[in-house]
Amino acid sequence: MKYQTILQNSKIKCDICPRNCNLNVGDTGFCGVRKNTGKEITLETYGYNTGLAIDPIEKKPLYQFYPTTPILSFGTIGCCMGCQFCQNWETTKLKTDPKKFNKTSPEEIVETAKKYNCKSVAFTYNDPIIFFEYAIDTAKLCHQEGIKTVAVTSGFMNPEPAKEFYAHMDAANIDLKAFTQDFYGKNCLAKLRPVLETIKYAVNETDCHVELTTMLIEGENDSDKEIQSECNWIMNVLGADVPLHFSAFFPRYKFQNRKPTELSTLLRAYNIAKSCGLHYVYTGNLTNIETSSTYCKHCGKPVIVRNGYQLLEYNLDGQGRCNFCHTQCDGRF
Repeated sequence: MKYQTILQNSKIKCDICPRNCNLNVGDTGFCGVRKNTGKEITLETYGYNTGLAIDPIEKKPLYQFYPTTPILSFGTIGCCMGCQFCQNWETTKLKTDPKKFNKTSPEEIVETAKKYNCKSVAFTYNDPIIFFEYAIDTAKLCHQEGIKTVAVTSGFMNPEPAKEFYAHMDAANIDLKAFTQDFYGKNCLAKLRPVLETIKYAVNETDCHVELTTMLIEGENDSDKEIQSECNWIMNVLGADVPLHFSAFFPRYKFQNRKPTELSTLLRAYNIAKSCGLHYVYTGNLTNIETSSTYCKHCGKPVIVRNGYQLLEYNLDGQGRCNFCHTQCDGRF
């Protein structure tokens, strides 16, 4: 269905994300790609992408969704978020004619995934919320061929389109960029609450496998208090079994003058999360075997040992149970 509201004087409100942009004829929204073409909101980037790539699924990052399997990844241009620290700003902030990029139909994406034996297709690099129709049409065809679908997203989405979106996603990594509205307002030009509502919905009311990522920027969202609050919310609202990744920031876009995140900052956050009772906590973007590995929530032994994206040891049986104590590891295996 179309997520839009027809207003007076040919204006149309886009209802995909909480910005709810009111668009005159010919205007595009904050995202730069959803346009009022006169009678409806049209996705200007449908069928166009910035290229296809085959990644290890751990790069999304998803650590408990068919580990080590290849995933075909693609994205478009534009974004519903205004992150001043965006790590992919060259495409998310780009305002240009999408027809300059590759044209790849949903059918061609699925055929490419089959050709290279990719178990999954990822909608990533920029937020699939804004290329909603392209992502869902591709996802439907993927499922017809037994291919899994993955969204890498900010979660900044309205409730009704979220229901349709997550009905077609087998897994998602949702960026919980911080745990204060101050950070979201100042650094993302967005709001925290809709993100929390999307996460709650995806985890508690769908079959989608969800992992969360918080990229820590020192002095902005890395205080003990904020990390503790985030982890307590996850425990109380989502449960101890939702994987949480703390990733390192590198200077990008308008945060060029900030220093990269130290490993010690990630390790401090990791220890706070574990002390809160979360079963599956990871650090990323900086290599550390101990905190990149998955541990059995019952016996505590390492069931998947990683060095970055490289698998060193795998101690799960064919059903995803611990080889040491036979406890089921949460996820898809």
